[in-house]
Amino acid sequence: MHPTQFSSGDVIADRRADYARMLADNGEHEAAVELMEQALELAPDWPAGLVRLADYAEKAGVPDKAVAALRKVLERDAEDLFGARLKLALLGAEEVPDAPPSAYVEALFDDYADRFDKALVERLDYTVPGKLAALVAEHHPERFHTTVDLGCGTGLFGAEIRERTARLEGFDLSVNMLTKAEEKQLYDLLAKADLSLDSTASGLFADDLPQARADLVSAADVLMYLGDLGNAFSLASALAAPGALFAFSVEDAGEGDGFQLAPSLRYAHSEAHVRARLTENGFELITLRRTTIRMDGGKPVLGILFLASRRP
Repeated sequence: MHPTQFSSGDVIADRRADYARMLADNGEHEAAVELMEQALELAPDWPAGLVRLADYAEKAGVPDKAVAALRKVLERDAEDLFGARLKLALLGAEEVPDAPPSAYVEALFDDYADRFDKALVERLDYTVPGKLAALVAEHHPERFHTTVDLGCGTGLFGAEIRERTARLEGFDLSVNMLTKAEEKQLYDLLAKADLSLDSTASGLFADDLPQARADLVSAADVLMYLGDLGNAFSLASALAAPGALFAFSVEDAGEGDGFQLAPSLRYAHSEAHVRARLTENGFELITLRRTTIRMDGGKPVLGILFLASRRP
């Protein structure tokens, strides 16, 4: 999140919030709740403070206080920069939304961009770009004409596919991530796009960029920041020429036919949900592969790699 959002503007409130954080770090969540409530008496319209209060209250076993704090956040933050609605859904106070707020995802990755590669690859053993590129190569050893990398981030998948495509386009919601990708000089085009929006508003077809221009569309470790995949797959379908490949990954939700919101605030998707959305949007599944996609808290995160083709 933007660092400036974590100051209340009141020195005493900030000091009490700092003490509350130290208590929470020591596992003293009830005391942390009390101090955050005191801080918020001085700065009642501080969204980041309310988010902290909700976090401490949940860990202290008082979910009602957490819910009340998060509802106040939504009253003060119409864009939901802090993902309060997602947190309410995890607490059972709201339905799981079909997609997270774009402002939340954008702020998350704008803040994460400078340390993204190091954190993901070195500390979390992130392997999706290499595995997904290898899966593509198994079924299509020839060069591609145009690859559109959705949610390109800092260009980790782009680095894997660059030598195998004549043109490489990258789109991401985060400007800071796009800046990092530009530094690698991998892409012929980089632009901002939002996969939760329809084709006219998404940014994927701005500046006279045509539909059906790609013979490979990729989405490596992107779709876990969307719930229902219908809109994202519709955009992929509009980008894909007949016979084009669509390569992507999801976190594995296991059995069932839908998607789940995890405590990480990422979505996991069932194979059935993915298959249904592919069919609805004109794709045929070629193959899928279950694998560990990263570590999280020292535990493996299970995912599924998919390769599909656009029906003629």
